[in-house]
Amino acid sequence: MKYLIMLYGSQQDYDMLAGAPGDRPPMSPEQIAAMHAHMESIHKELAETGELVDAQGLTAPVHARRVRLHGGAPVVTDGPYAETQEVLAGYTLVECASFDRATEIAARFVNPDAEGEYVDVRPVVNGFEDLQG
Repeated sequence: MKYLIMLYGSQQDYDMLAGAPGDRPPMSPEQIAAMHAHMESIHKELAETGELVDAQGLTAPVHARRVRLHGGAPVVTDGPYAETQEVLAGYTLVECASFDRATEIAARFVNPDAEGEYVDVRPVVNGFEDLQG
């Protein structure tokens, strides 16, 4: 079964990565390197076990667009989005034996130094029958 592990962030998180001034101090090059090394080590291990399907980071919310229909016509809004602080920052797609194993993998992505940080884990639908409860 495939599981999508969704990692979240905010525009402030992206600003910290870019060294932009804000409410929180920018991350140092060493902190950024450590974060990348941590992610890389998890993905390398998952590739070695055959559980990694794909993993990608996403650009900052300021580069995003939201498309909605209004009166049947698409309306495009550029980011960032005032209605939410958190956005999808990246994902890791794994194929493993169980939801418990996927959850165990997901827990490794949560920063233990960031109180309240979380990731979501969701099974990937293989077909229409998976949507019927």
